Amino acid sequence: MKKLVLIDGFNLLSRAYFATAYGKEEEQLAKNENGRFINALRVFFAKLNQLEQGLGATHMSIAWDGKRADTKRNQDHTFYKAQRKDLPAPLIDQYHLAAEMLPQLGIHQLQVHGYEADDIIGTFTNAAFDGHSYIYSNDRDMFQLLSEQTDQIFMKKKQEIHYTAADFQHEFEILPKQWIDVKALLGDPSDNIPGCPGVGEKSALPLIKQYGSIEELYRKLEELDPLFKRYSKKLEAGKQSVLISKELVTIERNLEEVFGVKESAIELPKDDERRADVLKEHGLIK
Repeated sequence: MKKLVLIDGFNLLSRAYFATAYGKEEEQLAKNENGRFINALRVFFAKLNQLEQGLGATHMSIAWDGKRADTKRNQDHTFYKAQRKDLPAPLIDQYHLAAEMLPQLGIHQLQVHGYEADDIIGTFTNAAFDGHSYIYSNDRDMFQLLSEQTDQIFMKKKQEIHYTAADFQHEFEILPKQWIDVKALLGDPSDNIPGCPGVGEKSALPLIKQYGSIEELYRKLEELDPLFKRYSKKLEAGKQSVLISKELVTIERNLEEVFGVKESAIELPKDDERRADVLKEHGLIK
């Protein structure tokens, strides 16, 4: 069976960077003979190889976020991720080096102006790929993409979890696509997504279990189940915030730039010797 691994590039690279840079000054970070920082890249490329070998991957694509200020979400709602700090210069340098190296290694990568890695990955999982897809990202927003053909792999308590649509439905008792509605109520402080003030984890999921979607919930707001009556004023006051939050957490799944990618472009090469030479050249392996 064909197996496609879809990697949230900045998610992996930044986690690798901060894990290996913890407690160190910039000058203590590993560099290669050319003076380029490689502390995160060692982990990044080792993980790509581990995923390929462990899953028996036949295809792979690295999805990169577009520039934050240029994304459609940020253009429409300037508060989106506005609190995020600039990334450290050594991390940015390693992103550029990764982007240089991936074509040399024969690994596909894609960045789409105005969109984030989630949207690229979301569209790949919606494309006509004749096989199974694996999303590698710690971003729980991606749960909405889970299906019989798409799993997600993420870290939890220092363990790598292989998570399926069946796992999701067993844990949350809703469909993956309904995760969008749960997140619209909850919001996400890390992305500056407001959600509905006063509606937390203990109530958001039960509300969606009961009503199915945000839209249906607001249609029934005047006749809420007695169990949820205490939230009616909060939901009414937060309606606009919830609708905006749903727009922000919904992953785009119809990017033309992704639909235009040929399957042959994401197929992994079998020239392991060439790959080893590239990694040695950049000081990532001996």
